[in-house]
Amino acid sequence: MARSTGTGRVILLGTTHRVAPGLLSWPAWEALRGAGRVLSRDAAHPLRPYLEAAGVVVEHVGALGDRELAETLLDAADDGDVVALAGADGDPALARALTGALARRAEAGPVPEVEVVPGSWDLPGARLLDLVAVMDRLRSPGGCPWDAQQTHASLARYLVEETYETVEAIETGDLEHLREELGDLLLQVVFHARIGEEHTSPWSIDDVAAGIVDKLVRRHPHVFSDAHAPTAEHVEASWEELKKAEKGRRFAVDGVPLALPALVLADKLLSRAERAGVAVAVPAVDTAPAEETDLGDLLLGLVAAARRSGLDPEAALRGAARRFAERVRAAESP
Repeated sequence: MARSTGTGRVILLGTTHRVAPGLLSWPAWEALRGAGRVLSRDAAHPLRPYLEAAGVVVEHVGALGDRELAETLLDAADDGDVVALAGADGDPALARALTGALARRAEAGPVPEVEVVPGSWDLPGARLLDLVAVMDRLRSPGGCPWDAQQTHASLARYLVEETYETVEAIETGDLEHLREELGDLLLQVVFHARIGEEHTSPWSIDDVAAGIVDKLVRRHPHVFSDAHAPTAEHVEASWEELKKAEKGRRFAVDGVPLALPALVLADKLLSRAERAGVAVAVPAVDTAPAEETDLGDLLLGLVAAARRSGLDPEAALRGAARRFAERVRAAESP
């Protein structure tokens, strides 16, 4: 909308609390430095000290309601541009009040232009800062008694449960459910990191993130350096070699968590041995299932047979997996 002759603009300056308040866009600084007046209803607005340090005077108008402030801004625009520092929510009520005031004044003549100028924008991942802040509030004095009592050990069961619920969401193909479950799983990471800040040797969510960033860069030399890995198979082999060197592992099966569910554990150990080229005998199966359905039925039948015999199939397979791991280590030993 064209600006009226002799009339300034009403500029609503929006920012995000997830970006350091002094980091404003160039259009925001231009608007602030060129404005005749800068108004704020929040005396403790996070931008205020940075603006005043830059020579921008911020007027506190906390006593004004939305309609009163809208009229004040439109009146001030008669003498040039005026900036209103929006609150953390963007002050939608003030925007509505301005719309109404403009409609009433338009009947009598020209009205000033109202413009929304973003002072800063959320970067991808910015909402993670909100999660960290909420978790800190829950864990701190005056927060949630239940959250305050939790330890790494007491939360372990929830980490397992949320992991399985996430897997189930993937298997069912429900993407909205998956989004929700990933959030629950992410909460567990942030929760453990918050508890980590209270250790004798504390570490935080930033240390957790820094560790995985460094690891990803280190284990992707074909992306961040000049290593050659043209296929996914090359990448996987390189990853395992780098991981083995970093961890100082002697055997192919080292580092496989034995607390894994028995089927997952067995598959992981067999995969490690196969990739390392370690030939270790395993019990033969007369008929190899051709499809997952057949395999599932065969496994289900074995579980039923174990129940009839009073055996624990999980414990039995876990024991077999452990014995296999020892045979792999024996085969790799000099």
